Amino acid sequence: MKIRRLLIANRGEIARRVIRTAHALGIETVAVYSQPDAAALHVREATTSVALGGQASADSYLRIDKVLAAARASGADAVHPGYGFLSENAEFAQAVEDAGLTWIGPPAEAIRTLGNKSRAKELAQARGVPCLPGYQGTDQSEERLLAEGRDIGFPLMVKAAAGGGGRGMRLVTEESQLQAALQGARSEALSAFGSGELLLEHALLRPRHVEVQVFADMHGNCLHLGERDCSVQRRHQKIIEETPSPAVDPAMRQAMGKSAVELARSAGYLGAGTVEFLVDEDGAFYLMEMNTRLQVEHPVTEMVTGLDLVEWQLRVACGERLPFKQSDLRLQGHAIEVRLCAEDEEFTPHTGRVLVFLPPPPGGTRFDHAIFEGLEVSPHYDSMLGKLIVHAPTRAEAVSRLAAALDRLQVLGLPTNRRFLSACLRHPLFGEGLAQIPFLAEHGDAIRRQLREEEFGVAAEAAFSALLPQGGAPALPSPFTRPLRIRHRDTLFDVPLCEADGVAPGQAQVATLGAGHWHVQVGAVDLFIADASFDPPVAADGGTGGTELRAPFNGKVIAVHVQTGATVRRGDPLVTLESMKLEHVLSARGDGIVDTVEVETGQQVLPSQVLVTIGAA
Repeated sequence: MKIRRLLIANRGEIARRVIRTAHALGIETVAVYSQPDAAALHVREATTSVALGGQASADSYLRIDKVLAAARASGADAVHPGYGFLSENAEFAQAVEDAGLTWIGPPAEAIRTLGNKSRAKELAQARGVPCLPGYQGTDQSEERLLAEGRDIGFPLMVKAAAGGGGRGMRLVTEESQLQAALQGARSEALSAFGSGELLLEHALLRPRHVEVQVFADMHGNCLHLGERDCSVQRRHQKIIEETPSPAVDPAMRQAMGKSAVELARSAGYLGAGTVEFLVDEDGAFYLMEMNTRLQVEHPVTEMVTGLDLVEWQLRVACGERLPFKQSDLRLQGHAIEVRLCAEDEEFTPHTGRVLVFLPPPPGGTRFDHAIFEGLEVSPHYDSMLGKLIVHAPTRAEAVSRLAAALDRLQVLGLPTNRRFLSACLRHPLFGEGLAQIPFLAEHGDAIRRQLREEEFGVAAEAAFSALLPQGGAPALPSPFTRPLRIRHRDTLFDVPLCEADGVAPGQAQVATLGAGHWHVQVGAVDLFIADASFDPPVAADGGTGGTELRAPFNGKVIAVHVQTGATVRRGDPLVTLESMKLEHVLSARGDGIVDTVEVETGQQVLPSQVLVTIGAA
């Protein structure tokens, strides 16, 4: 069997990734696209393309009927689902096969078994794969889940049984939090996956997230390609991945690989899949879930094995036999990947237009992305723009090269997490290979403070530099005292300027004088900024500034938690917005009484739109 024309049922960087390998193999490609993606790079690069219509994923990339119609219209004979969207949808896999097309993925029955965390855990327990104690029963009533949660004890993790990507997950540390966690996880799971089924597990508070790449063919061969460490996460979503894991030795790799292969074999697996484990501080590992698709972080495995996983997905789907055995596998060097996202350092997603895009210089860095100047980043899809990957002989060298590549990358026009990623890579704990899942919860605030201080210092220097004539100091009366107004993150500062001696014209220097103190010397003038204290009008967490709660980004109102006249306390939830496939609870930043509620459930809102106004208590 040979694939002639491949439809990629996806968008963005993964669609481009599949197109690249397909074309290298002489396979024609078909791109599908929604209205916002009409000018996307994957549409331009495919052999042909078909419009799906609609804007949101529910009206385009998640419509099985539209994707199959596109396959028929384009003459495609195979479908690659990428990751996300319909990639782990057993109904879609079955529909593709029923239409006489080649499905690039595991059989529909394997997806049903392994794609559901509850069923996968039952199978794993039957096969002796280590699992955490918990509940994954068919009785999904709130009463039963509350009772089971109390029996398991706390800390407890509430997890959506369907889907992945960290959606529908809640950590519960005490019984009083359980009911709200169940309701929130179920709501998010229904929105993201169309299923509100939940499972409960005992929670490990300081684990590492280590996953194993497996691959199986139609001839009974199933093996693993080593592990990836994905412990640096925000909102249960990975942002840094590497292989090999600093926490895994050869004996542990063999044991984890054996468990992963056993789980895949028992489900009749085919193609690429990933078995995810939690590793406790004693080195014991426990099954989390299995992702029945290609992972976002697959490039790091490609780097250390020398394999093209998309190529072998296509070959295996055509009936080819894997050309190597487990004993043939050799992991060479160290590979590390970061996910570049359209979000600020508070992990708030942002939309907007890319005005300038300059990738890092070629050589030693792989950049899988879908960015171009003029790209409109939409609120309808997740915030990931691309992935930077580096391979080097040692971990230290890989980390250093990747941080340097991030320094050279330019994406202007909307916030990205570029500097935050670079700071994480340079954090001493990460450098020592000791980062666990709580890494960002424990160190994120310190990283953010560091970045803001650096940013404000540079902004102040740049602002004053703009006042200087070309090549010299300003013509200022002596002695000179005058306020300078600087806007930083939508906050205005009136800063006094005073003349300084002994500074050569045109010379610039920035030095830290302590927390919140910046001393900026430009030309012949000193600028002192000390102990700035302010609340932005639109906070990164969507909090109130003064008496108004404003939307921090484009989004859809999922829930309104207050009514006019209600008394609220600092931290009380006011409105929940959904943007880029995630739910964000916007909370009160002070006490007060709700004056007005300006939005309703289901409404789309724009950045800075007033949602709730609050008066004095």
